[in-house]
Amino acid sequence: MSTDPRLYVDAPLAAGAVLPLAAAQAHYLGTVLRRAPGSRLRLFNGRDGEWLARLASLRRDRAEVVVEEADRPQRPDGDLWLAFALLKRDATDLVVQKATELGAAALLPVITARTNAHRVNGERLRAIAIEAAEQCERLTVPEIAAPRPMAALLDGWPADRPLFAAVERSPEAAGLHPNARAGLLVGPEGGFVPAELDALRSHPIVRTVQIGPRVLRAETACIAGLALLQAPGCG
Repeated sequence: MSTDPRLYVDAPLAAGAVLPLAAAQAHYLGTVLRRAPGSRLRLFNGRDGEWLARLASLRRDRAEVVVEEADRPQRPDGDLWLAFALLKRDATDLVVQKATELGAAALLPVITARTNAHRVNGERLRAIAIEAAEQCERLTVPEIAAPRPMAALLDGWPADRPLFAAVERSPEAAGLHPNARAGLLVGPEGGFVPAELDALRSHPIVRTVQIGPRVLRAETACIAGLALLQAPGCG
């Protein structure tokens, strides 16, 4: 595996292109990694695959790179959606990071009756997702939607995409099995209130599921559920 730094850039990638890096990226390369002009790195933008590049110039808060050649073609990273009740800041950060590493294509924060928070810093969450994508070698960064009430999520859910809602201690809930194009809904700490459970059980697309035999923290349920949806033979 290459040890060259890997960075996300929001610009087209093609041989010979000269691209400026963000100030934080310049600081990371120069101060943290101690790289110098001429060093090699890898770039991706979620559209054009991964490219090899050279560091052309570097100052404390400015850097330019020259794109050299394609290294990996763009491939889809799967089509799993994760809808999750907003949690406290550190737990939400963890969900975004691990869902990115596990290949979620879309992250959909949801507001429920027992939600611990109602607002998020979208730019900050996207930065967490980008850093996780850089680290885990994926070629895309998941979309992160603005928080919405659970009723709005259900009303707008696509009819052709199964939605599995994690419900603990529910006698009718089935186990969670692999599905490459599904959505997973995880509720807040304390679970869904009765009215929300009624809405889930009556929705034609929703299937209630249990993620294993134990009661999980919400962030753990997000991670375990995404893993199960991608693990043939598990459930």
